[in-house]
Amino acid sequence: MARILIIDDEEPIRFSLRGILEDEGYEVLEAATAEEGLEVADAERPDLVFLDIWLPGMDGLTAQARLKGNHPDLPVVMISGHGTIETAVSAIQQGAYDFIEKPLSLEKVVIVAARALEAGSLRRENQVLRTVLPEQDELIGQSPVMLKFQELLARVAPTDVWVLLTGENGTGKELAARALHAGSRRADAPMIAVNCAAIPEELIESELFGHEKGAFTSADQARAGRFEMANNGTLFLDEIGDMSLKTQAKILRILQEQSFERVGGTRTIKVDVRVIAATNKNLEEAIAAGTFREDLYYRLRVVPLHLPPLRERGGDLDLLLAAFTERLCRVHACKAPVYAPETMERLRRYPWPGNVRELRNFAERMVILFGGKTVLSVDLPPEMTPQGKPEPSAEAASAACEPAFLPQSAVLDPDLDFKKARAVFEARYLEAKLHECGGNITRLAETIGLERSYLHRKLKGYGISSE
Repeated sequence: MARILIIDDEEPIRFSLRGILEDEGYEVLEAATAEEGLEVADAERPDLVFLDIWLPGMDGLTAQARLKGNHPDLPVVMISGHGTIETAVSAIQQGAYDFIEKPLSLEKVVIVAARALEAGSLRRENQVLRTVLPEQDELIGQSPVMLKFQELLARVAPTDVWVLLTGENGTGKELAARALHAGSRRADAPMIAVNCAAIPEELIESELFGHEKGAFTSADQARAGRFEMANNGTLFLDEIGDMSLKTQAKILRILQEQSFERVGGTRTIKVDVRVIAATNKNLEEAIAAGTFREDLYYRLRVVPLHLPPLRERGGDLDLLLAAFTERLCRVHACKAPVYAPETMERLRRYPWPGNVRELRNFAERMVILFGGKTVLSVDLPPEMTPQGKPEPSAEAASAACEPAFLPQSAVLDPDLDFKKARAVFEARYLEAKLHECGGNITRLAETIGLERSYLHRKLKGYGISSE
């Protein structure tokens, strides 16, 4: 149900508008002054405001500017009396959605309200898409585990079912929650995120349920809580496993009843929210240890979705690195780095404890430091280099390889330049190793640590046949 705030000092106007709008099924809020209206807008977060131009104290144009500053996507319809049409047009130029003239027309009010609410809905939807789409790369993947996850997410998103997202830090749980919200019928309503571990216990009720003016010493104005902000939308409870048992009990009550009173208030507020929770903890172990409520666990775990760690996603690393690199090159206006084959092999072997988030940070570092250059394995961060296994020097590598692959009679011509000498060595090395592997290119790729398609291009370039 959309909320509409009427700010007008004339009680008959407020009464008339309330009757028209409530007949259309809207919830109506009222304020007699601009100052009161701004407080109500901050506390109640309406979907539309009808604002009179002439008001005692702060005038309508000033109030409109304040509303747009505090709530950029909130549509405002100006109410203009005789002789204020020019002012109303000026208000539209400054961002108001439309204006209606006194005496009020029933048909005009209904049409303008419907159109303004639709416009506000579209703006919020665009904002959601701008937030989610640039990061959708993090959910791409062709590995079996990611294809299964994507299929489940696509099936669950359009429903109102509650979801519990699990996975290690950095796997993209919040992004998955935003994708679930963006794919739901609630996409034009807000998704409100709550970091359950970050809210002090003494403030949890005020944060979640809001408070009335004067409810405690610092409550100088009424404030809506997170549940109320998420009305008709999605509530994302992040790090749900880090809440205290006392906080868990309070959240369980509101989740079951979907109604509450603000701190210091007596009015019961009902909400309609879809809940998505996320944790990197094993909640079943937490239940066994007595640190997480079993009833809350089963209340949240209607559909469990597990985001696999990057190390279990097969070839997705290559896809993600390419997607991140392309996007980051646009952001930083630079050329893409080129990863040497041995560098990519090392990246594929690295366990990525920080998962996709760590990969994205790595991609950004490489774009900034090596844009347009080749990234060698020696350029990788220290944590990606095997401990106690320093890269051998060129002389050591040559001395180690030459006896095994180059017979004494096949000494390289000392008159060749470096590039040609390296090509001759590579050709002889690959030919000898391919012979050892019985002509099996896949086995050769595994033996010498090269990606198969790259190895195939090398062999073709040197005219070496697997036969």
